[in-house]
Amino acid sequence: MNEAIRQLFPITRRYIYLNHAAVAPLPQPSAEAMHRLIEEVARTGSVRWSAWMAEVERTRAKVAQLVSARPEEIAFLRNTSEGISTIANGLSWQPGDNVVTCACEFPSNIYPWMQLERYGVQVRMAPERDGRIETDELLALVDDRTRLIAVSFVQFASGFRMDLERIGDFCRRRGIFFFVDAIQGLGVHPFDVRRYQVDAFAADGHKWLLGPEGAAVLFLAERAWEKVRPTVVGWMSVKDWDRVLSSETLSYRLDYHDSARRFECGTLNAIGLAGLSASLDLLLTVGIEAIDRHVLDLGTFLCEAAQAKGYRVVSSRRAGEASAIICLAHPERPAEEIVRRVEKEGIIVSARCGRVRVAPHLYNTRDEMEALVAALPAA
Repeated sequence: MNEAIRQLFPITRRYIYLNHAAVAPLPQPSAEAMHRLIEEVARTGSVRWSAWMAEVERTRAKVAQLVSARPEEIAFLRNTSEGISTIANGLSWQPGDNVVTCACEFPSNIYPWMQLERYGVQVRMAPERDGRIETDELLALVDDRTRLIAVSFVQFASGFRMDLERIGDFCRRRGIFFFVDAIQGLGVHPFDVRRYQVDAFAADGHKWLLGPEGAAVLFLAERAWEKVRPTVVGWMSVKDWDRVLSSETLSYRLDYHDSARRFECGTLNAIGLAGLSASLDLLLTVGIEAIDRHVLDLGTFLCEAAQAKGYRVVSSRRAGEASAIICLAHPERPAEEIVRRVEKEGIIVSARCGRVRVAPHLYNTRDEMEALVAALPAA
């Protein structure tokens, strides 16, 4: 990536930031877009509210472009957890149904399914083995009562990239709902809802999408609109919500949008979405395929150099399984100790499940990876 892109990230003047799997720093254009809207609200109140909503629709179109969806299939929510719960609570369940997932998922992609146990729904989990999930082992948990498979695009504690194409094909042939927690990968790796035959995915904007917290995306394929019932409903969930307010006589009609917007129950986070919109502009301009190649190259260098210092690379580096997340394990030192040690050198990584998690993005460089390797204590 060129220096002009790197200059868009003020954090580079202070840190070597390799923690995008946690919270990403805002690019300067995104911060400026949010500041402009904040100043506008301070000066004019709601005078330009219609312009804000027009920008929301442009942002919706950008998300759709990123994932090969239609804008009508995109809704904006508060976070990934809300998106997952929207699907879990909106589907109709029967006692004896089951959900198949993985035993290493982030809790956001476990608890919404676990709470369905009160309806007699079982949650089945495929184990992680040496940093990988065997697709055959996951699919072997499926039976004739499996209603849904829920997996992450990329696993947060190992960096393992799931075989979404195979799982999606399996689900489509058996009529199983396919849900993906896409937050660990959307914005850094290609993600195509048609190719993967995804019924729904959720992802907040504050990781690889380089946006702010509180500006999340829910995709729901048109074929699934009538399968998922809105359980949180408000004034903006319905068609012609604006006409209700402008008519002389209030006429209440619970007639849901013919789109995923039925899940947007009320006023959206226009400021957060303004930031997300600017971040999407950057990602789409650079190109996700180019970003994908860049971060995988950085990861390959890091893995080879870390192994030379005695670290175990937990993350799979097989083709199709490697991601921007690289997890390392020292044979003796705790991950938290290593994280604190490299932070003293101005290098920001994180500890997850006893592993040092490194997560570079488009503006990080080979020199920064070399600095991290130099700061890692040898085994």
